Amino acid sequence: MAGNNWIFPMTNPTSPGLKIWLMLLFLGVIWGASFMGSKMALTGFGPLTVAAGRISIGALLLTSIAYAMGRKLPGFSTGTERRIWLHCLGMAIASNALPFTLLSWGQLHVSSGFAGITMAVVPLLVLPLAHFLIPGDAMSRRKFIGFLIGFSGVMVLIGPAAFGNSGAELENLARLACIAAACCYATGSIITRLCPPTSVMGFSSAALLLASLIMIPLALYVEGTPALPDATALSGILYLGIMPTAVATVLLVQVINSAGPTFLVLVNYQVPIWAVIFGVLLLDEALPSQFIGALSLILLGLAVSQARSFVRGRRKA
Repeated sequence: MAGNNWIFPMTNPTSPGLKIWLMLLFLGVIWGASFMGSKMALTGFGPLTVAAGRISIGALLLTSIAYAMGRKLPGFSTGTERRIWLHCLGMAIASNALPFTLLSWGQLHVSSGFAGITMAVVPLLVLPLAHFLIPGDAMSRRKFIGFLIGFSGVMVLIGPAAFGNSGAELENLARLACIAAACCYATGSIITRLCPPTSVMGFSSAALLLASLIMIPLALYVEGTPALPDATALSGILYLGIMPTAVATVLLVQVINSAGPTFLVLVNYQVPIWAVIFGVLLLDEALPSQFIGALSLILLGLAVSQARSFVRGRRKA
């Protein structure tokens, strides 16, 4: 990509073309595998260290690539540039530091199914926020019905076991942490969309660098210097840093600023599907009997909410 593709658009969200749909699909794949990566990383690191490690790896990788491509960090000399840094800080906190920490800790005490349910709630949180704050991204009846259908598909896939009591002492608090993480992601997507025009790579790198400055001291203070991990934990944290953090940050910023935050959150319905597929293919887990029905509902929800946008996007492509 080159030229204006790397710059935040100044226009309202537009109908997504095939390229944006493919980005959304790829985000679902790499985030779907992140549950497996977290499980691996938590075998050798504490939850704060996992969050700090994945953010730091992502920041180093993304900043190095940005500078190699001539995409520097935002300046700080004008009022607009300082405002961009405020948006970077907002994304660092709401899309990285807080939700990564809350989810890493929450998954120690709740089922992964419950965590999946709370992530599927993100679209329902973004809808009203985008309606009032994002020009051209108003909530329509079609969008709302489509999101409800997709959410019901996630509920069918994960099933009532997600709400069962695990007996963990901190389970209720951990559930609140997962819900708070969903609220963070919703808020972060709005903050990202409202940022003034700037380089996508520079913005993404700056956000991860700020998140690193927050998380590294916190993790060291609370959990101390981590011991040398085994290959499983190291592989998990490397995957989390490279794919769901560095690569995903660039993709999500582009999707949000091309098609709007309500389009991006459609990825939250894909993630449980891909998590199940990876579990079946790589962990020899059994395919849930309700998988086909749940997948059908999720696809129907996508079709209902985005059918017109997809047609318009294909005409533009």
